[in-house]
Amino acid sequence: MKAASEAQLRLLDLQELDTALDRLEHRKRTLPELAEIQHAEERLGKFSDAFVAAQTEISDIDREQKKAEQDVDQVRARADRDQKRLDSGQVSSARDLENLQSEIVSLQRRQSDLEEIVLEVMERREEAETRLRDVESDRETSEKTLTELSARRDAAYSEIDGEAELTRTARAGVATDIPDDLMKLYDKLRDQHRGVAATALLRGQCQGCHLQLNTVELNAIRAAAADEVIRCEECRRILVRTKESGL
Repeated sequence: MKAASEAQLRLLDLQELDTALDRLEHRKRTLPELAEIQHAEERLGKFSDAFVAAQTEISDIDREQKKAEQDVDQVRARADRDQKRLDSGQVSSARDLENLQSEIVSLQRRQSDLEEIVLEVMERREEAETRLRDVESDRETSEKTLTELSARRDAAYSEIDGEAELTRTARAGVATDIPDDLMKLYDKLRDQHRGVAATALLRGQCQGCHLQLNTVELNAIRAAAADEVIRCEECRRILVRTKESGL
């Protein structure tokens, strides 16, 4: 392939710009905020699940408390009725009177036991409410952290995109100085060699694979015409001759 030496030198400018674009893209993919956002989202998900669990627990306790209070009311009402019968003198039989008094005592014990259950349930509800407040506070903190991290990420994206846009504009200007066939070869080699298609020959060394060319290879390059497109025999990248090539 033939191309003016000036066009070949422009390949180095193009390569530098493409490498800058690759670095910007890599920076965008590996922003530290991305890992922090993922961690914050995972924490927020856990707190959200814990918040729902705490709400569900309180709802279950409320039903349990309501049932226990209803049981207390039923026992208390039964004891009140028996006490009224006892106080009214309606029961005249000694046996019935003894049974009624025994039942009242039994109901009072039952009421006391049920009231203890109600108190225990109320204590558990207070504990569940404390856990709910703690989880809600943690969730709000995580939401705030996630918002801040997202803002930092978006600001970094904006900065990177701005640099990339300027670099792409500069690249477009450089590309106009390079013949189509050379550009096609360059693009093909970029795909094959991790983005590096053109490199300088610096003091007899290929800056792509960093191998020193031997005397035979260097003599062949010296003998080549200025418009001959040289390829490194080792890595097959385009090898651009410069004043520092050592030829």
